[in-house]
Amino acid sequence: MPGIGRSGRHSALLSATAAVLLLASACGSGSGSSSGAIKIGASLPLSGPVADASKPAYEGYKVWLDQLNADGGLLGRDVELKVLDDGFDQNTVVTNYNRLISQERSDLLLGTFSSKLNLPASAVAERNKMLYVEPSGGAEEIFNRGYDYLFFAQPSTSLDLPEQFVQYVKSLPAAERPKTAAYPTQDDPNTDVTVEEFRKELTKLGVKTVYSEKYAPDTVNFDSIASAVARAEPDLIIHGAVAANDGAGFVKALQKQQFSPKMMFQTNAPSLIASYPQAIGTANTEGIFTSAAWSPKADYTGNAEFVAAYTKAYGSAPGDDAANAYTAGQVLEAAVKGVGSLDQDKLADWLHSHTVQTIVGPLKWDERGVPDGNMLLAQWQNGKFEFVAPASQKTVDKAVNPKPGWS
Repeated sequence: MPGIGRSGRHSALLSATAAVLLLASACGSGSGSSSGAIKIGASLPLSGPVADASKPAYEGYKVWLDQLNADGGLLGRDVELKVLDDGFDQNTVVTNYNRLISQERSDLLLGTFSSKLNLPASAVAERNKMLYVEPSGGAEEIFNRGYDYLFFAQPSTSLDLPEQFVQYVKSLPAAERPKTAAYPTQDDPNTDVTVEEFRKELTKLGVKTVYSEKYAPDTVNFDSIASAVARAEPDLIIHGAVAANDGAGFVKALQKQQFSPKMMFQTNAPSLIASYPQAIGTANTEGIFTSAAWSPKADYTGNAEFVAAYTKAYGSAPGDDAANAYTAGQVLEAAVKGVGSLDQDKLADWLHSHTVQTIVGPLKWDERGVPDGNMLLAQWQNGKFEFVAPASQKTVDKAVNPKPGWS
């Protein structure tokens, strides 16, 4: 694919005011000049309702940075990472990236967490004509704005996320397929798209919708939602959860209702392998499905080294969010090394015309910055997070269909 030109494209202009909290910097100093350390700026919701998911992402960035600097950095220079906390607030994330660009004089940017935040953050990067590699945030509207500098560091977007689970349902004998489904979801650009696609595809299979409602991102009490779902008695629940906060909160509310469906799929939350089973009890994870971008068992170049380095640094195995952040770093690194400079136009053109080898597999992008790949289907089985599809994965386990039950 040839490099994508920038003429005729538009940039979104966003402005907002909010307090900025500088959380961390590492590995040297820099001023955005051609000497000293190369400065990379990023914002993450290290506080607020999705902090449990963004903390591993920050750790994934740091593992990548440590390995990068140990290997000589970029362009013969050390690399510094400066991360600001956005508290999962859209105004704050805009302020943060404006600060990282105009005040901190960042040479490069890495993305934040979630579609909600990456939607405005990527607009700031585009307006400033800076490469923006996001580890999270697969909502379709992010990629439909004609941006040149935006790239997603997962194998596919939210629109493709239901594919593996829908194929699994198709593979079941007719008598074992769900007949009805409930679709509670957090009102979020990412989960909205995913859950609607689930609903569309499952309806084609004859699965009748018996509940479909959105809840606000600041929801902490899920009792009324769980009560309504329990009254509907769905065979299948597709829950659009953003993090363990709402993923676990909804499961615990279902426990109060003493209702468990025959099958359950949650976005995002079950892949938080450290916090999710602690939040609901390991026994209560049994049979729950989710999607994932990455498997620790995959034999892609560098994956085993990443798992070992993360485990050594943080005392536990990495999960999806850490791996996605690490992958974003790999993509940024490949572009700089491929171009041999920090020229943002050349970096974007290089990524549009090359395939990058990462721990989630080879990534290549279309003109929108959308990757061409497949998400994985995962399931909690006997207290372990197992990968069950697609069959093309070399290390998949067999999907099982125990009815989720609460202890």
